[in-house]
Parts: sequence; structure tokens; C-alpha cells
Amino acid sequence: MAKGLLWLPLLALFIGLAWSGWNEYRKVEAYQLWAAQFEKAKYDIYAVLGQANNNLTWGKPTRNGPIELKTFSLKQVRSITLQVDGQSVDLTVLPSRGKVVAIEFQLYGSNPIQVPFTEVALAASWAKHLQQYLETLQYEKIE
Repeated sequence: MAKGLLWLPLLALFIGLAWSGWNEYRKVEAYQLWAAQFEKAKYDIYAVLGQANNNLTWGKPTRNGPIELKTFSLKQVRSITLQVDGQSVDLTVLPSRGKVVAIEFQLYGSNPIQVPFTEVALAASWAKHLQQYLETLQYEKIE
């Protein structure tokens, strides 16, 4: 009887881990269906992000698909910065880690938008890609 009581917490832990894994699997499956409409997309536990032409769409991942979706045009963006722990970071010298990582989009005549990321390297690669895309948009405006 005593051995059975010792195994009971482990069984509860196993069931909790199995449920958590299944929940995350369902989120990824829903994300894959949603991401098919975009040229470039990312998923992590904090946010999903998709780029289709000049538009960026982001929201929170759930088992039923992303929610609280927001879309804006890169034509509205004045600047893009990588934020780590509330500080702007140079993309050529990245910190190895940070607690709060986000890409911040400064929009013309609007409040900034922050898209959260879990990894500094992933956020930096997206920031570089979007900055290059923004530069091509600005170059096309000039011509």
C-alpha cells in the first residue's frame, strides 16, 4: 500500500506531462494550418507571426488556432528594433540570452507594436529580414 501511494504522484506527473505535450502538439498543428497562407511565418509559445507581402499578422497561439490577431502594413513602419530586457540591441552584437525579447515596430502616427519572442537569435533573424524588406520598400518609394 505504501509503495502504491509513492507511485501516485508520479502517475499524476506523467498524466500532466502527457496532457501538456498533447496541448502543445495541437497548438503546432493549428499553427501549421494558419501559416500556410504566409510567405514566412514563425511559431513559439508567446506568439505566432506571419508575413504576406507587405503585411505582418501576429497573435497568440492556441489549440484552435491563433487568437487576438493583429495585422499592419510594413509601409506604416518607421523603424524596427530588437528589444532585450527593455533595451534596444544592436543586431551585430547580440546578447546570449535575455528574459524579455521582442521586436518593436515604430509606426508612423501610432503607438509602437511589440511582438514577443522566446529566443534572441530567432528574434534577431526576423528583425534583420524585416529591416531588409523595409529598406527595399523605401527604395521602391524613391524610384
